Amino acid sequence: MENRSTLWWKSGVVYQIYPRSFQDSNADGIGDLQGVINRMDYLAKTLGVDAIWLSPFYPSPQADFGYDVSDYCDVNPEFGDLATFDRLVSAAHERGLKVIIDIVPNHTSDQHPWFIESRSSRDNPKRDWYTWRDAKPDGKEPNNWLAVFGGSAWEWDEKTGQYYLHSFLKEQPDLNWRNPEVQKAMFDVYRFWLDRGVDGFRIDVAHYIMKDPELKDNPKNTDNSQGELKPTGDYGSIVHLYDKGHPDVHKIYHELRTILDTYSPPRFSVGEIHLKDWNEWASYYGKNNDELHMPFNFALLVAPWKAQVFRKIIESVEKVTPPWGWPNYVLGNHDEPRIAGRYGPDKARQAAMLLLTLRGTPTLYNGDEFGQTNVEIPLEEQKDPWGKRVPGTGRDQNRTPNQWTSGPNAGFTAEGVTPWLPLADDYKTVNMEYELKDPTSILNLYRKLLSFRKLSKALQSGTYQSIDPVPQECLVYLREFENEKIIVALNMGETTARLDLHRFGRLEIIVSTGMERAGKVNPSLIDLSPDEGLVMRVI
Repeated sequence: MENRSTLWWKSGVVYQIYPRSFQDSNADGIGDLQGVINRMDYLAKTLGVDAIWLSPFYPSPQADFGYDVSDYCDVNPEFGDLATFDRLVSAAHERGLKVIIDIVPNHTSDQHPWFIESRSSRDNPKRDWYTWRDAKPDGKEPNNWLAVFGGSAWEWDEKTGQYYLHSFLKEQPDLNWRNPEVQKAMFDVYRFWLDRGVDGFRIDVAHYIMKDPELKDNPKNTDNSQGELKPTGDYGSIVHLYDKGHPDVHKIYHELRTILDTYSPPRFSVGEIHLKDWNEWASYYGKNNDELHMPFNFALLVAPWKAQVFRKIIESVEKVTPPWGWPNYVLGNHDEPRIAGRYGPDKARQAAMLLLTLRGTPTLYNGDEFGQTNVEIPLEEQKDPWGKRVPGTGRDQNRTPNQWTSGPNAGFTAEGVTPWLPLADDYKTVNMEYELKDPTSILNLYRKLLSFRKLSKALQSGTYQSIDPVPQECLVYLREFENEKIIVALNMGETTARLDLHRFGRLEIIVSTGMERAGKVNPSLIDLSPDEGLVMRVI
């Protein structure tokens, strides 16, 4: 049986860094790895997270801003070099922070040497490293598969007279994971970074790597039901039954887990897996704690802001998580509109309390702790290829620079330099420096929640139980570990709600979303304003 106290990822908080937008150290308008190093004390001491996850920093033509990798074992010169990366890992470890890196196993860039070889001729030794097929007799694509970013998942190659498969952009050809040579090469990539000291991996589109070996047509979507959480454009016109998630995928993650477990201490894996079917989602934990440590859980991120909807999701996660598994939650990342932009500033505070008090590992997205909002960018000025191809899907709005100060360029880059994406208009008051001085700011709310979480075994590793009866617009739950009992109460409605929690005995408010309530409270008469949340201890 695993000793939970030794597994940092079961008690810790992960903080996602989108390197291009975090901190620019060399005045070129683009964030870099040295910028992350320069902000390491903020992460470890001021904020108080336990691990950082770095979005891709590899050499890349930037067709999909780093998720089109041309070299898995190096650093894009825009971000630094391997020596800088090594310094980053050392700086993090000196401060007790773990380092998780993004890895993109489903596809490479079309500029990767492997693909350049593969497309050079039909008899090249690396031809079968990717999925190539002849056209149908009528000249059409080999099957009806569609790309997430729009259009067919097949691209015609004039030189060799075949189509190649790409689940995303045509500049991102899919690797053929059924080829043992591909498996060996990619497992060697994992080992390369493990040997450099990384503590784990966030695996991009983890369930895509194994497709149906016969490449069967996907059925048409007649009832608009999808295994995907967020079908976009024509992608939702078919049910994605055969173009990802083939059962053989579990063998790959079993082998990866074996590799991770050979390191001391064992290293960590979390997979990006967008699925609605909870049992299928949970299958990625493995049958006996032998696959991914966690499949990422995005359900709250795309759910309507309603207490009963959130409660149902949380209870579904609790039900399917295996005894050895551990839940996880996210409410923001580099692919989705920002929390404060989706819900507004008051609900963003409540979201912070929810995320940091549920049973499971929370992942924060850089800038959300400042309450940064989405930045409207005209279509002609957008840089995200998805947004250009499928209007309305652009992710630039939530990837704008981190707002550190009230000074020029919000402290992200030097004065007079144009950041790679524009700043929000509100950066002079929505930034780290300004908010640290305001005891009621959302940043200080995050800091207080994180600080209390470190002291509370109930929040770190305790059980979860929904509390009834409560008003329908409220989400109220108990976290319990040995003699410690913590109650979290959130009013997600639009009118004041009253709670009667007298059966738990005396209660003391530890943290309130507005930062103004503290101390003992009458457990029979707890009034919660709209969007208010309380963390209470049973005393």
